Amino acid sequence: MNKKTLNHYLSLALLLSSILLPFSSCSYKQDQVLFEGSKQTNTSISAATAYRIRPQDILQVRNLQNVKYIVDDAPSASSSSSSSVNADNQTYQVEEDSTVGLPVLGNVKVAGLTRYEAEKRIAYLYSKTLLKDPVIQVKILNLKVTLMGEVKTPGNYQLVKDKTTLTEILGEAGGLTNKGDEKNIKIIRGPQENPQVTEIDLSKLSSLSNPACILQNQDIIYISESRHAIKNEKLQNLTNIAQPALTLLNTVLLIFTLSK
Repeated sequence: MNKKTLNHYLSLALLLSSILLPFSSCSYKQDQVLFEGSKQTNTSISAATAYRIRPQDILQVRNLQNVKYIVDDAPSASSSSSSSVNADNQTYQVEEDSTVGLPVLGNVKVAGLTRYEAEKRIAYLYSKTLLKDPVIQVKILNLKVTLMGEVKTPGNYQLVKDKTTLTEILGEAGGLTNKGDEKNIKIIRGPQENPQVTEIDLSKLSSLSNPACILQNQDIIYISESRHAIKNEKLQNLTNIAQPALTLLNTVLLIFTLSK
């Protein structure tokens, strides 16, 4: 192989490397554009307050005084009329007129009440009409948050209790992946047209007392990829993309060496 041919192959290898190299620096960005660049990223979102029941909410209403409910997972069909009413594990939707239809009571206005206030109102009404000292439990079944990004099990998670915290939900999801950045966790809250966004740094102990970490219905939690993981990914992409060019260059040099 003459010198002219060698130069030709070397030029080809270098050209191939220069074409592929820019792609290695931007390939990782495809997974990083989500929720980036928001002008409201540093906005401090409002502290969580007790959720108030709204139309279309799905309620579960139970009387914890019912012995059958305490003993069995579900009441038997032979239970008395009052027992079946008390222990029934049904769900009830809040209507547009702010009421929910309950056995015996009929329509009860609950929209605008907290879960605790609804329990007290329903217990009071049942105590006047049917039951003696009822202990009513109300759960709002449709409250949820969404986990996205570098978390082991992303998806929708139900808020099953009052004042569920960010760390509790992350624990339920299995925690962050090894690429997750605990210093850059975004909570997006509020209407889509004007969401409030804040960044939580869980590497700081003070973050645990941040009121924003008490989650609200429809919150979106996004865990970013750490800078260290991004750098490693860029290096890996560069290695993978440059490898064919380096292989070609080594082959050309080997052929040149053997031809001498």
